[in-house]
Amino acid sequence: MNNDILNLEPKAIWKNFSALNSVPRPSKKEEKVRQFIIKFGEDLGLKVETDEVGNVLIKKAAYPGMEDRKTIVMQSHLDMVCQKNNDVEFDFDTQGIEMYIEDDKFVTANGTTLGADNGIGVATIMSILESKDIPHPAVEAFFTIDEETGMTGALGLKGGFLSGKILLNLDTEEDDELDIGCAGGVDVTATKTYTAENVDGTSFLLTLKGLNGGHSGIQINEGLGNSNKLIARLLNLGLEFGLQIAHMEGGSLRNAIPRESWAKIVVPTANVAAFKTAYETLRADIIEEYQTIEPKMTITLEDTDAIATAMSADDSKIFVQTIMAAFNGVYRMSPDVTDLVETSNNVARVEVIDGKVRILCLTRSSVESNKTALAETLKAGFELGGFEVTFSGTYPGWKANPKSEILDVMKALYVEKYGEEPKVVACHAGLECGIIGTNYPGLDMISFGPNITGAHSPDERVEIKSVQKFWSYLLDILKQIPLDGPVDYSCANSKNI
Repeated sequence: MNNDILNLEPKAIWKNFSALNSVPRPSKKEEKVRQFIIKFGEDLGLKVETDEVGNVLIKKAAYPGMEDRKTIVMQSHLDMVCQKNNDVEFDFDTQGIEMYIEDDKFVTANGTTLGADNGIGVATIMSILESKDIPHPAVEAFFTIDEETGMTGALGLKGGFLSGKILLNLDTEEDDELDIGCAGGVDVTATKTYTAENVDGTSFLLTLKGLNGGHSGIQINEGLGNSNKLIARLLNLGLEFGLQIAHMEGGSLRNAIPRESWAKIVVPTANVAAFKTAYETLRADIIEEYQTIEPKMTITLEDTDAIATAMSADDSKIFVQTIMAAFNGVYRMSPDVTDLVETSNNVARVEVIDGKVRILCLTRSSVESNKTALAETLKAGFELGGFEVTFSGTYPGWKANPKSEILDVMKALYVEKYGEEPKVVACHAGLECGIIGTNYPGLDMISFGPNITGAHSPDERVEIKSVQKFWSYLLDILKQIPLDGPVDYSCANSKNI
């Protein structure tokens, strides 16, 4: 790590973020970071609780004179998206993130995701917990697990674990926004088996890489390339020359726009010259189409070791055309909120290996019925290709509450501090607030945070000046938390969703 990071302001946040980033914390492998945050709370002499799914709750009493304010829940998730550039050797299970300061403006990582999503939020909460001179009401620091690959921490939360009346989620990535709603999502997985056959032809490795990638919700409307969809165009071209697929992998995580895909293919030797000519034409077309937004994209076709077995030509055709037909990108914009994506799909992960095919999509929508409709549309297309389709990991959206008391406080404070109105928005991403609100319907929730760009990709970075703004804003918010009053938790003991 660049030690200059420890000298950045606010020092408490950067100290804690550096300590956090020294601990491996992939989704579904949070035990090390759970123990880290549990020890942190215990070393401060604070009450630490855990629930049956692994979430951690640390309670801190109110600052003297703030005892009559509403108890707040400060919430962030412990896990991070683990993505790296293809040429980087890095083990997210054992290594801490290697950070550095870029252009005196940003903190980023060496060829991997940074983990500012949601590590800056975690570090901020840690800084409040260890503070001795920051006025704040009673705090419940709520650290969830597995937000990035299933939201199982939020889904496993039961009524009665939290007692706060206001929830501050620190997982928004633009510092002039106050999020009061978000999209729900569902994983759509299509699987199929095939019998490989002996092949005789010329073997190639087709690779498409160098795309930006990014968050499959927040950035789905930016026109970024999807490596799975783009390589499918090249494979589809090859079908007319007898192309057969032996092995393919594309993308990684369901919530990341895929950056790299590759396929090992066989083409009848007699058709190779014609195939290469057609390939070069399409390759040039794709690069030209995306030259503005994906300037680092590369597409290569290389000779490889002789391939002995592959999918049949018919199976290859069905597979490729299924990928071609699968909807990807923005399905519908919101008719109610300007510039908000309502419904989308990301063709996130594609695998062909050892007689098995798997296609994984993440479908999102702020309208539950439209989420279901798009998922069913994908299912219909996959089933026409002979695939078995399952839906999993479904989670609800978060319905906006424009009359929120904490929203009024934070809007007024933002205008007072910065001389302009904040953007009150709903986001096309999966925040845990929607799930938490299922068992805590009276909880007044809002999400905010500093500027983070490139989340879910190795280009992730957090703006230093924005962290300073975020911290200053948060400290003033804590001073203005409303006086305590009754809250309706009538559904707080409903069964876990």
